[in-house]
Amino acid sequence: MSDDVPTIPTEGTIRLGQFLKLADLVEDGAQARELIADGEVTVDGEVETRRGRQLASGAVVTVDLPTGGRAARVG
Repeated sequence: MSDDVPTIPTEGTIRLGQFLKLADLVEDGAQARELIADGEVTVDGEVETRRGRQLASGAVVTVDLPTGGRAARVG
C-alpha cells in the first residue's frame, strides 16, 4: 500500500462502520452498511463483511466506489 494513504487518528480500537464514517470514506452509516454487505470494503487487502469488526492501529481500510477506490489507515 502506498505511503500516500492518510492516517486517521483514533484512540484504541474502533469498529469498521465507525471508522468508515470518521475517515470520510462514506457519507453515512447506511452507505457503510451497504458497501460492507456488498463486499466493497477491504481491511489490509481482505474483503470484510462485518461492520462491527474491531480495527487496530495500522490497519488499512479500502472502499471500492464507482468513482474509484479510497483508502485510509487507522491511526
